Amino acid sequence: MFIQWFQRLLPGLLLCVVSHTYAASENTPMNVIYILTDDQRYDEMGFMNKRLNTPNMDKLANEGVHFRNAFVTTALCSPSRASILTGQYMHNHGVVDNNNPAREGTVYFPSYLQKAGYETSFFGKWHMGGHGDEPQPGFDHWLSFAGQGHYYPVKRSNGEVNQFNINGTHVPQKGYITDELTDYALGWLDSRESSKPFFMYLSHKAVHADFKPAPRHKDQYADVDIEVPASQANTEENYHGKPMWVKNQRNSWHGVDFPYHSELDVQEYKRQYHRTLSAVDDSIGRILTWLEDNGMADNTVVMLMGDNGFMFGEHGLIDKRNAYEESMRVPLLAYAPGYLPKGKKVDNIVANLDIAPTVLDIAGVTTMPEQFEGASFLPLAQGKSVEDWREELVYEYYWEFNYPHTPTTFALRSDKYKLIQYHGVWDTEELYDLENDPKEMNNLIESPEHQELIAQMRHELFLGITNSNGENVIPYTEKYTPGAVYREKDRSEAADFPERWKRKEGDKVLRDFLKPKPKHLVN
Repeated sequence: MFIQWFQRLLPGLLLCVVSHTYAASENTPMNVIYILTDDQRYDEMGFMNKRLNTPNMDKLANEGVHFRNAFVTTALCSPSRASILTGQYMHNHGVVDNNNPAREGTVYFPSYLQKAGYETSFFGKWHMGGHGDEPQPGFDHWLSFAGQGHYYPVKRSNGEVNQFNINGTHVPQKGYITDELTDYALGWLDSRESSKPFFMYLSHKAVHADFKPAPRHKDQYADVDIEVPASQANTEENYHGKPMWVKNQRNSWHGVDFPYHSELDVQEYKRQYHRTLSAVDDSIGRILTWLEDNGMADNTVVMLMGDNGFMFGEHGLIDKRNAYEESMRVPLLAYAPGYLPKGKKVDNIVANLDIAPTVLDIAGVTTMPEQFEGASFLPLAQGKSVEDWREELVYEYYWEFNYPHTPTTFALRSDKYKLIQYHGVWDTEELYDLENDPKEMNNLIESPEHQELIAQMRHELFLGITNSNGENVIPYTEKYTPGAVYREKDRSEAADFPERWKRKEGDKVLRDFLKPKPKHLVN
């Protein structure tokens, strides 16, 4: 299972099973353009959602590779981005929320590309814990902004417009951010004089809330029906077997009954989300056109990925953070005519951990840094057999005081099952049969025939969240406000304890939890 796979990939052995030399990279070093979107869920592409018009994303999938089971190990901006850049789980890289910065001395994978002879650049949203917009190690060219940034220029209290930091010099934002970031990225490509291969990291603000589309898309999808998820309804059936925190979050900052403490219509909000994504699709089209016009389409890999998903009413929730599919599952496409097959679909579980080793693999690096906990999925994309690829993935999220309604969450996700645990709260675990219950509605945690599987998955999950020092540690940051604690007093009530937990003195099951650890699970 996962741990056996992980242990075989400890430092020094990480890519033994996927170390390959490719003829294309030997003759012509491959350029790489990595496009990261914000909060784009796995099905937010036209070829997966017929309500959408995303011709350029569709082109990447139809003429490239679609990774149908791509996930993030933490569905939150800063921790996920840190995992992408370091190739590590959150419990090792230390960016545990959107406030905690990376540790001093953290090495990001573009630094290794520089050593391999690449010219590197970064454009867009950095947002790694407490970092501002200052240039970061590993990038020869830099453009970023503080925090989440703004879709449109905003005049600040000092009378100045919000700024971009370009290689240490601040300049005002002039237009719609998705378009302007693309302008800067293409301008850098036009101005390059180096003969080195290049790596470009284009990190969009879109489609992060509050969604604001480009003017040309403000009326798009006006006549499109926005589907309401079946699990959004506040019914006994929908909440049967669900943890109490899920129903309680329904009436909160991240729930459909009091979203962002407002009267927001969640489905209309999703319409704005769709509209805001369209400029990202336009951006991809402009990049593909530039590559064609400049004769670089055949020696450039273009990758598109989301930093985490987003929920629009599933289980009564909005936002991300939790371990449900709409939160942790993301789009991942790779396109490189002649280098990657056309229209290929990969069903293996891949993750944000794998981006760093994959890009280095594309660059021809054969000895991977010891820090990496992921593996290159390039052989999978090229249709090659990869021995001992992961069968399961660990997920982790640590409670944030500013959004206290989502508890610390650990999960183990395989192709067939997902086990979800919560730490520090009195609530139920969850087990879902994803093959037969992809919407995660039927919690099997009390199912007698699944108890052996549950015990094994609990054990694997515990080992999987052990850090590089052999510790299982729950981090937290300083609390300086009460957080988003409010509920709408006239909407949904708090959850009650599950009926199966309500017992009387003398019931036989009351001491069943006092069991020793099964011998076959002892470390």
